Amino acid sequence: MQNRHAAPIVRSALVKVPEITIYFWLIKVLSTTVGETFADWLCNHVGLGEQNTFFVMLIPFVFALVAQFVVKRYIAPLYWVTVVLISVVGTLLTDNMVDNWGISQLSSMIAFSIALAATFVIWQRVESTLSIHTVDNFRREAFYWTTILFTFALGTAAGDYISEKLALGYFSTLMVFVGAVAVVGVAYRAKVIGGIAAFWASYVITRPLGASLGDYLSQPKNASGYGLGTTVTSLIFLSAIVAFVIFLVVTKIDKPREVPLSA
Repeated sequence: MQNRHAAPIVRSALVKVPEITIYFWLIKVLSTTVGETFADWLCNHVGLGEQNTFFVMLIPFVFALVAQFVVKRYIAPLYWVTVVLISVVGTLLTDNMVDNWGISQLSSMIAFSIALAATFVIWQRVESTLSIHTVDNFRREAFYWTTILFTFALGTAAGDYISEKLALGYFSTLMVFVGAVAVVGVAYRAKVIGGIAAFWASYVITRPLGASLGDYLSQPKNASGYGLGTTVTSLIFLSAIVAFVIFLVVTKIDKPREVPLSA
């Protein structure tokens, strides 16, 4: 007999985002690193410049995002291609604001913080939850990807502001954000914050963490970097992303599960 008091569930076939595992966070950090280094590679090594690179990368991003909305279930390669592209576009959006549109890093950081907070407030009021386990229709997915875009743009501004304007250097900035993620983890384990708050806090923080990692590895040693260059760094991290995504496709370890709506 069915338990009438059982919590309602989300149909796993309709949820459009992956289950949160260690692989989710690994690929997310790798994606944010690629967003930083690949954008720099296109701007400087290919010579497109920031504005041209932004519009060039906007085209595949829009196609990937439309495909993500059209499909009826979570597809790992499509999802992570969209994340990588939104990482690149978010990075270029912030870089253009600072370098070409006359907006300071601090102002862009404040602007994207406000935009992100407003998105959370509206999403919560409309859907009554910010849980990614409920991303199973067009409106919720629109909230989700809008949030992701703002986290990447904000993370770029925050990482650049701390490493450059505050002159901490790339490695010290990286350690700042590693420490911030650790604080969120401890707060979650201690039940100071809930799972949804911990997830989104970690998602926001891992953006500048990944960007700082990319800058540290790619920038020359005389600029407080490790000196690998944007080409080598991008290839290493893109290869790692491909390997992890293939692993997920084969194992299906990140396939969305049926979970209580309250989770």
